[in-house]
This record gives sequence, structure tokens and C-alpha cells, in this order.
Amino acid sequence: MIKVAVLDDYQSAFEEIVDIEKFKNKFDFKIFNEAFNDENEAIEALEEFEALFIMRERTPITKSLLENLPNLKYIMTSGMRNNSIDLEETKKKGILVCGTEINPNPAAEITWTLILGLLRNVKQEIDNMFQGYWQTTIGSELKGKMLGVIGLGKIGTQVAKVGKAFGMEVCAWSENLNLSHANELGVLPMSKEDLLKNSDIISIHLVLGERYKNLITKKEIEMMKKTSFLINTSRGPIINENDLVEALKDEKIAGVGLDVYNKEPLPQDHKLRFFPNALLLPHIGYVTAENYSKFYSQMIENLESCLENKPIRVIS
Repeated sequence: MIKVAVLDDYQSAFEEIVDIEKFKNKFDFKIFNEAFNDENEAIEALEEFEALFIMRERTPITKSLLENLPNLKYIMTSGMRNNSIDLEETKKKGILVCGTEINPNPAAEITWTLILGLLRNVKQEIDNMFQGYWQTTIGSELKGKMLGVIGLGKIGTQVAKVGKAFGMEVCAWSENLNLSHANELGVLPMSKEDLLKNSDIISIHLVLGERYKNLITKKEIEMMKKTSFLINTSRGPIINENDLVEALKDEKIAGVGLDVYNKEPLPQDHKLRFFPNALLLPHIGYVTAENYSKFYSQMIENLESCLENKPIRVIS
């Protein structure tokens, strides 16, 4: 029987989606519902397991962790990309890593939750209602404003289309922007500098890599309008977090909407939690019943295929 650790199942969803009884003669599942405090705790908890089911980048699968998991043979991750896995080390150790499909639309949908929440002061007005107050803020309209989309891939494209539907002007930039695709969408290509200077809302939709780490720093924030909003539903390190904190403190921009952070879960005492012009979500962009069902069912399929020496959805 294969010992399988299901990591970071924050919502206790695994047992709702997977019929564990169906696999009781094949897999011995142990479910971890909370993040490990540190790597030593992870090593102690996971050293006996032969397979890990991991959710996105919640638990880093580092070289040092892998070196201390002698029984590990298989890693199943949600999505076909996971920057927190040391793939060089897994290859060296002969550990098979497989991924799953993922729906891109939830991330685009949560982007608009943040945009609308900021422009219509939703957090403040919801708090007002619970405290017995009535209207205290005046919101802004989207129509006619400029939406700057950084990254026009699957998610960025959906965000741009919704912006157009709201009657916004939409511009886009990335290092490898497809000009034909932008033209088909009616999106205006811009340099990064012009996008930052002209956009009322800037929304980031990039794959994190070295070229995009610290893409937005104090220098870039200084280019933005004081009335503009910055949205990040991609990965935390794309924005320099310290520079963002300083910008919010000094009111360099109107506000920020975030679903991703440098350290997750976000520490309880993190400065970002205390800004009234910061609308924060706990990285729930991909957290939907549809995605979770796809993740866990395909992780099972992947592991079964590996045991039959016919691995599928292998991440090289």
C-alpha cells in the first residue's frame, strides 16, 4: 500500500471530493489541513511517505526537504507549473512529478472582484452595514477609464475582454506581447512606462520568473497616477512588497488589490493587513469547487498511472 500525504488541504476538501474508501486497498492517505511552521516540521511529518499531493505553491518542495524524505517516489501537484518544486533535485533522485489541468477563468473572475471592490469601496460599505451605518463613501465608475493589463495570456485576455465590456479603454504590455492578439482584442499595445503612467487600474497577469521578479518597485510606482489602483492575482514577488508598503503609507497610489504575497499564509502582523486602501484576499483565485475537483481526481489518476509505469501529465 502506498502512503500518500495530502498537503495544505485548508478547507478539508479532499475527503469531500475523493471517495477514500474506494482506494483503501491501494492508498493510505493522511491529510494535513494546516501549513507547516517550518521545514523541520515538514521533514518530521513527511519522512515516511512515498507520495505527496501538493496544492500549488503552499508548501515549498526544496532540495533540503527532498534530501530528508528517503521514501518519496511521487509528487502530484495541482497545475502543470509549480515554482516551489526543485525539479532538478526530483530528477536527480528519480522522483516522478506530475501535474493537473487548471481552469484559468477563476483567476480572471477574482481580479474583477478586487477591482470592483476597490472602486466601489465595498469593504468599507459592508463593514458599515454590519455596524448599523449607511452610506459613507463615494465610488468611481469603470466606463471610460484606462485598464492596463500586464501580461496578455489566458488570464490577462479574459480580464481585458471584461474591461472592454465595461466600456473601458484597455492597453497591455509584456516582454513578449503578441501584437496580433492584442489587435484582435482591441487592446492598445504600450511600453511598460506608458502603461504605468496612463492607466487608472493596472492588473498583473504574468508567470513568475527571474525576469518578472520585482517588476514593480518604487521606481514604477512613482510613474503611476496617485488616483490609480494596482491589482496582483499572479504571484507576490512580481511586486516589491516593501516598496508597496511604503507607497501605501505615503498614499502614492489610491489603493491595491492583492490575492498573492511573498510569504503565504500572510503573517498576522504583516503591515499590508492594516491599510484601509488595501483590499486583501487569501490567495483564493484558483480556489473553486470546479478546480479542486479537477485537481484531486487527476492527482489520483496520475498516481495510478505512475504505479502502472505509464505516467501521465509529467512535469519535466
